[in-house]
Amino acid sequence: MLRERPQNARWGKPRGRPIRPLVYTVLMLTTRDLVRIALFAALIAVMGLIPKFDLPFTAGVPVTAQTLGVMLAGLMLGPRRGVLAVLLFLFVVAMGAPVLSGGRGGLGVFFGPTIGFLIGWVAGAWACGTVFERLNVWLPSRRFLAALIACWVGGIVVIYAFGVPGIALRTELTLPKAAMASIIFLPGDILKSLIAAWLAVRLGSGR
Repeated sequence: MLRERPQNARWGKPRGRPIRPLVYTVLMLTTRDLVRIALFAALIAVMGLIPKFDLPFTAGVPVTAQTLGVMLAGLMLGPRRGVLAVLLFLFVVAMGAPVLSGGRGGLGVFFGPTIGFLIGWVAGAWACGTVFERLNVWLPSRRFLAALIACWVGGIVVIYAFGVPGIALRTELTLPKAAMASIIFLPGDILKSLIAAWLAVRLGSGR
């Protein structure tokens, strides 16, 4: 007697959570999700009110506190919703709101030397959330260490991987010189990663 093949029997039982496209994620958001995404987008904007520091050898890229908000979005919201929070913030910037550090806003900022870092914020939020989720499985009793490593990977390595080429592309600096110019940001970003990891552990990271 023929038996009906169970659905998806060919592929076996799926392992872990399925990778959902961004559009699917948007459609499946709850009201609570939307509120939290808007809240973290606003948090990134508020951090832009902290006065920026312009250094002559950073090729026009200011020292800003807003990377802390990007790290927190990834840690606290998870990769997909963290990305949506950063995208919402960048959409508001593109509409002309002066919410980047120093009161900058409008489409012009996407054609300057900071473009690489702005794109890197999106990838960095996703990386922070993804690495944190994975390390929470492997290091369940060391959440601070997991959050800190996630911030180093997403909030520093990934963002710099986009930011440094962006500086080289929009200025006359070579890639090695752009990398050297970006080193000045590293101590502040390490401090921000410590703060983000501590806050994520203290406040919890609801998904």
